[in-house]
Amino acid sequence: MPLSRIGWLLTVVICAIAVVALLLSDYRGYAAVTAAVGVAAAINLAD
Repeated sequence: MPLSRIGWLLTVVICAIAVVALLLSDYRGYAAVTAAVGVAAAINLAD
């Protein structure tokens, strides 16, 4: 697995964890932005 793919995968995982933490803290706007960043990173994983 190339290093760039690992980097994007790690970004998606971190964003997913952050979204859950932000939603639990009732920060819906920040969670939505973080989810958008995670989706953008996930697009880079698609081949």
